[in-house]
Amino acid sequence: MSERLRGFARSMRKAPTKAENMLWQMLRGRKLEGLKFKRQEPMGRYIVDFVCHEKRLIIEADGGQHCESASDRERDLYFRSKNYRIVRFWNDEVERDSDAVALHIIKVAKDE
Repeated sequence: MSERLRGFARSMRKAPTKAENMLWQMLRGRKLEGLKFKRQEPMGRYIVDFVCHEKRLIIEADGGQHCESASDRERDLYFRSKNYRIVRFWNDEVERDSDAVALHIIKVAKDE
């Protein structure tokens, strides 16, 4: 993994979006069902918003720039080939109904 990618991930951790911050407050310190998540984690040539390696689960908080994104489809295929599941939430969905988001993450994590 390149130093450039690591540095970019570090800068992303320092300046999260509102939705990313809300998700992190929900996921950090094993608050959600005891699952350990990392944030802005470099994986391969990508940086994922949140990942639980134990459950092979990636959580993404997406803004409008991700709508119908070919690069997101390519990225998802890459992670699926590595046996990771990807769950995407729209930023406004996280901000509007974080309880439903948390319940959905728990459900997906338990559906191994």
